[in-house]
Amino acid sequence: MRLGYITSTERGLTDRVLADAATQLARQGYSLAGVVQTNVARPQRFHCDMDLRLLPDGPEIGITQNLGANARGCRLDPGALEAAVANVSARLATGRADLLLLNKFGKHEAEGRGFRPVIAEALALGLPVILGVNGLNLAAFHAFTGGLAEELPADAGRIAGWCARSLFAAA
Repeated sequence: MRLGYITSTERGLTDRVLADAATQLARQGYSLAGVVQTNVARPQRFHCDMDLRLLPDGPEIGITQNLGANARGCRLDPGALEAAVANVSARLATGRADLLLLNKFGKHEAEGRGFRPVIAEALALGLPVILGVNGLNLAAFHAFTGGLAEELPADAGRIAGWCARSLFAAA
């Protein structure tokens, strides 16, 4: 299993690093499947809006529900997330992806939903998988992977290098 993950306590770092890694990998000619997240600040809102960009070239899917200016609860739009999951799964089914890159193993994945089946599908296909994991979901992630995932530094160049080595080893 070629499964790497990054984790960081710095707000937004995982999203930025994975987006940079996706850009580097695409420039190197790799065919990507997955999503990267961008966070959009909105005036008068406590939290930002979250958009997922489908790899390799879009579109973007907004996954945030507008719960009002002072809302602090879960703003994730599960229907929009599942639309992104369906798109990524369809991309994997084409057989044209070299690797899977996902912004997050989050609460939905920890509960067995979201991108969890797509991660398993990619691994079954022998594709390297890179994803972000926050501290709240790290135990569930390790339970899902059986502790076989490799923690990587939050550095786009080193992530791209890990992917290249993983693909070379599989060839």
